[in-house]
Amino acid sequence: MTDDPRHGGQHSAPTPRVRLVDVAREAGLSKTTVSAALNGTGRLSPEVREKARETARRMGYRPNATARHLRAGRARLIGYVVGGLPDALWTYLESPYFARLTGATAATSLHRGYAVVLLPAGTLQSEWADLPLDAVVVADPVAGDPVIEDLLAAGIPVFSDRSVEGRPGASWVDVDAEGAVREALDHLREQGARRPVLVVPDVATRFHVGVETAHRAWCAAHGLPELTVRVTEAGNGPVVRAIETTLAVPEGADRPDALLVVAEASPSLVLAAAHRHGYAVPDDLLVVLVSEDTTAPYTEPPVTTLSLRPEAVAEAGVEHLVAVLEHGRREPAGTLVATRLDVRASSVRSGRGE
Repeated sequence: MTDDPRHGGQHSAPTPRVRLVDVAREAGLSKTTVSAALNGTGRLSPEVREKARETARRMGYRPNATARHLRAGRARLIGYVVGGLPDALWTYLESPYFARLTGATAATSLHRGYAVVLLPAGTLQSEWADLPLDAVVVADPVAGDPVIEDLLAAGIPVFSDRSVEGRPGASWVDVDAEGAVREALDHLREQGARRPVLVVPDVATRFHVGVETAHRAWCAAHGLPELTVRVTEAGNGPVVRAIETTLAVPEGADRPDALLVVAEASPSLVLAAAHRHGYAVPDDLLVVLVSEDTTAPYTEPPVTTLSLRPEAVAEAGVEHLVAVLEHGRREPAGTLVATRLDVRASSVRSGRGE
């Protein structure tokens, strides 16, 4: 190995860690006083407490997290894995929904004093068994995924969807998939749709199974044909290709008059696909996307979206975990989060209003 010439051929020594005793000496206070000031304990005057904290900040003092966590009996680490894409590993970060869910989980956890460790989709026990995880978030697990069973068997608290309801050691947060589908389809029907097509991922998660079940029941209740297209791969390309196949209807045949796209795709790419096949949105084709894509209000026309509210899901889930980890809650608990339909021009026909 070649020495770095910028240091005269020698490796620089690491900067010595600032100790609590160093801060105390610099501030002219006792070690006990400085410790109490930094921990917010003890009967200290505001002036003394601020002097200790300011000295610690100026010197770059950091508490010994390892020792503190050992004393507390936890590492303050929460694992995070998306179960619905086991063959795609990290591609869930390309999804606006999972990107926001992941970011909100990390931010909410950090606010409560926990760091998030990202694990690959389809994670194996060998990949997390040696990590000092206090709990694990399993987002959107597929049916039969062994990761939840392995975690609970290891005594690690789990936060997931409603598929874990009633399991000891597990908490759940889910969205009202059935209510969301009914609201979106009722809106499309009010706007004149009679041949709406559901575009859904071919993934056996609880949410997507619930979406298809609700769609089937809604079509039967309204006497409309059950038109469903399943997308076998994640990503804009596969979803747009599936939509184009759906829209490529021969002359004289019954054409779809609305799309409810649950498989995540770029709003502008969905509109472009409709345009390529001769559909004017919203006059010929109404469009609603299940999406957290922030470009939806700025397309032409602006696209109606059904939000699954990932920030609310993350906040509720982390609160459940904190209740288990810090307050010793033993009974299983869960929260059902309402979705939000943001109606825009892509699903409103002239003269009908929102």
